[in-house]
Amino acid sequence: MILAAGEGRRMRPLTDDKPKPLLEVCGKPLLAFHLERLVASGFTEIIVNASYLGDQIEAFCGDGQHWGCRIDVVLEPAPLETAGGIVNALPLLGDEPFEVINGAVFTDYPLGRLRSHALGTEHAHLVMVPNPAHHPEGDFQLEGGRIVETQQSSCTFAGLSVMSPQLFAGLTPGKAALRPLLDRAIASQRLTGEIWDGLWSDVGTPERLESLALTLKDRS
Repeated sequence: MILAAGEGRRMRPLTDDKPKPLLEVCGKPLLAFHLERLVASGFTEIIVNASYLGDQIEAFCGDGQHWGCRIDVVLEPAPLETAGGIVNALPLLGDEPFEVINGAVFTDYPLGRLRSHALGTEHAHLVMVPNPAHHPEGDFQLEGGRIVETQQSSCTFAGLSVMSPQLFAGLTPGKAALRPLLDRAIASQRLTGEIWDGLWSDVGTPERLESLALTLKDRS
């Protein structure tokens, strides 16, 4: 599942008439990078949620034939936040663990690796990065491959994960944040993670979008 329903308020004016996942870096929309890399990694069924200017997301994705996969776009009349958007799409996601990608991040993490994480009794596995300059306080602490309760946070959630439907047990449909569910999983020792030291960018501001474009140009 690709999360693409946010309004991208911090990206304005770039998002005044375009949803953030369709903003371009080096001439290609962020969403296109995700779709191409997912298909190249063997994914054949992709779900994309959309809300703000969702008709543009829907038109861009189509039914997936252009991308070499099947795509179902789930439109939300108003953004449901991360957990709410996933719960809304659970009927399409099924009963087995599924991969989730934030549509507004860019990374060279090998997406096929997500499929190798068999959750077992775990409720989720998160890919994280060392705390970036714009988020020095971090999100989580990782010890021995498990995310633990602590006052210190040395890593930041990268927006890539494998999740079990069990993570959302008891959550009623509607707007809902993801963090409380992750905290519940941490408390029950059902949340694992890994650190990615490669290329990663949370494309949350025009400045970061420009910085990412310069990085990719330097690598080309």
